[in-house]
Amino acid sequence: MTDSSNLDVLSTRSGFNSAVRHIQKTMEIASKAGAGNLGDIIFEMGDEEITSGRIGLLLRMLLVDKLGYKSASANLSATVDDLTALSKEFEKWNGVDLVAAYFHPDIGLLIANPKIAEEMAAFGELRKRELLVVYAGLQGKETNDDCQKAANLALKIFEGSKVSVPASLTKGHFTVKKVSKPKKEGEEKPVKTKTAKPKAGAKKTSAPAKKNTAAPPTGGPAKMTPRYAVVVSNELFHNGNVEAWKKIIASYKAKHPHLEVFIYYEQERILDINTLFKWGKVKHGSAIEFAVAGNEIQDVAKLQRYLAQGASNQFEAFLHGPINSVLKLF
Repeated sequence: MTDSSNLDVLSTRSGFNSAVRHIQKTMEIASKAGAGNLGDIIFEMGDEEITSGRIGLLLRMLLVDKLGYKSASANLSATVDDLTALSKEFEKWNGVDLVAAYFHPDIGLLIANPKIAEEMAAFGELRKRELLVVYAGLQGKETNDDCQKAANLALKIFEGSKVSVPASLTKGHFTVKKVSKPKKEGEEKPVKTKTAKPKAGAKKTSAPAKKNTAAPPTGGPAKMTPRYAVVVSNELFHNGNVEAWKKIIASYKAKHPHLEVFIYYEQERILDINTLFKWGKVKHGSAIEFAVAGNEIQDVAKLQRYLAQGASNQFEAFLHGPINSVLKLF
């Protein structure tokens, strides 16, 4: 008897239509994969139905099974935040096509052409101990020993090692192409905030991510902005500041329900903002970081301004209004 458990999704109209769209989209991507970089193709398509799970299937089906790409993988030994510098290095590798797949701990599997800084920016940063896989191939042509060598060397570069790149990897026709997506007008760029020096005796906090460009404000697989720092200008990030932040984030999510706001302190993700007050150590001059993930990312600069005000002695402006009401800030 045939096991039909995997076919249950086809029993409803919405499930069937979703499966059909997935097959059509996969065929469209497959038809382009032999003549272009898979990261570029997905980036430019900007299709919100290409989820983390489906990206994993495409990597296996197209890069490995169809095109025979070689790969190298590792759980990173250190955090990597200067991805622009890496892209400048990989941009010279004209002899091979590269695809990087990063298993982001918050938003799942992301892929990019590592030769293009705009695509790599969607990773935000590569965190220590998270899985990174580098694929190398020749698109429609049969792979050779240089492809495995390229994957291995690229992974070492991601890990921070200095390597000698053979000429065979720099000479060829796999040059960087211009990638583009339709962009929304009127969106301000978030400010890269410098962390103020903490007072004597205060614990030093991490610096903000070294990026100043948010993820592309378009549809497509979930992207994440870099982390932006909000410096606490109140004498202490106390309960009033916590409540202000909760109301600001609730207002943001009410306007953008498809987006998620992530909070970080000292490189750790904060699941409950209340803990920032309970710890009692987030003092004046400390930096709390945030990032936004999802599709069509908007209003990040405005969110940053409100969070900065909420971390100051002007936090009370966000505490007015009926209980359990949502502020209309965005």
